[in-house]
Amino acid sequence: QVHVVESGGGLVQPGGSLRLSCVISRTINSFHVVGWHRQAPGKQREFIATIGGVSITYADFVKCRFTISRDTAKNTVYLQMNSLKPEDTAVYYCKARDELREENYWGQGTQVTVSS
Repeated sequence: QVHVVESGGGLVQPGGSLRLSCVISRTINSFHVVGWHRQAPGKQREFIATIGGVSITYADFVKCRFTISRDTAKNTVYLQMNSLKPEDTAVYYCKARDELREENYWGQGTQVTVSS
């Protein structure tokens, strides 16, 4: 069984930064991609970014404010978020995609609140 655990969320002022971490219980190289999504109150979950192999993909709204990275030795994927805005307030989720098994593994999420 695969466990996905996010951390690093919290309360931050507009313009501030946070780094989220996603630790996975299996080597991240065994997944097709690992990515971040978020869900704001009353809204659908939306894609932020994925990383897999040599490929990195971002949603258009990221606009260079967010950076996804990984540390394979720690089985961890990060999301560095800068210049945060109130509209970035959401629960942030990590997802690992196993293409061979056609499985998605989600974490429980970490709350990010951007407010003065």
